[in-house]
Amino acid sequence: MTFCESVENAGFSVVPGVLSTECTRRLLKKISELRPSRSRAGIRHALQLAPIAEIAHLPLVAGLARELLGSKAFPFHATLFEKSSQSKWLVVWHQDTALPLRQRVERSGWGPWSVKEGVVYAHAPADALSQVLALRVHLDDSVTQNGPLRVLPGTHAMGVLSDDTIHELSTQTPPVECLVPTGGVVAMRPLLVHASSKSQSDIPRRVLHIEYAASDSIAAPLELAITS
Repeated sequence: MTFCESVENAGFSVVPGVLSTECTRRLLKKISELRPSRSRAGIRHALQLAPIAEIAHLPLVAGLARELLGSKAFPFHATLFEKSSQSKWLVVWHQDTALPLRQRVERSGWGPWSVKEGVVYAHAPADALSQVLALRVHLDDSVTQNGPLRVLPGTHAMGVLSDDTIHELSTQTPPVECLVPTGGVVAMRPLLVHASSKSQSDIPRRVLHIEYAASDSIAAPLELAITS
């Protein structure tokens, strides 16, 4: 199965060896030198950091998004997730349905609304989310012991789901662990139901989660905010 077929059919694809180990080490070093503010889970609006923006636009990385979304695809949001010996958080089964927007404009199918670190967010309908792809760039080895991403294949095609439906699916659908070596990428659709367990190891798991949109008009007349 090709990369595109895997994402379209299963909702995700694991692509090893996109970045070299040396490249990921340099990125982590540059981020450390910038000393950005962090939450317990990591850095939310990470595109504002020059080394992360550089990775997001790197042809080896952005090219994967454009293979799925078309030549106009661009990164609009990034989060650096960090699990460590001090922070071994878990994430329950869910879909990623909130998008950052330049301003609040009431429109059917959008909402509820929120503001995070000064940026307006709204939960989006399935037609807008179908034009988004996330690339999860692994800066450490993701193994069973350090709380890797787990997914329920095919659930991205079911639309925006209720919490009860997601819970039911999680009890009926065999999950897949995305075990990825340093420098590998997991491409995933935002509506793919996913979770991650609490880390059982002191091995860090740092993942750069970059979101790409097919074009700047996916939410028209609402406008996506580039969170940098």
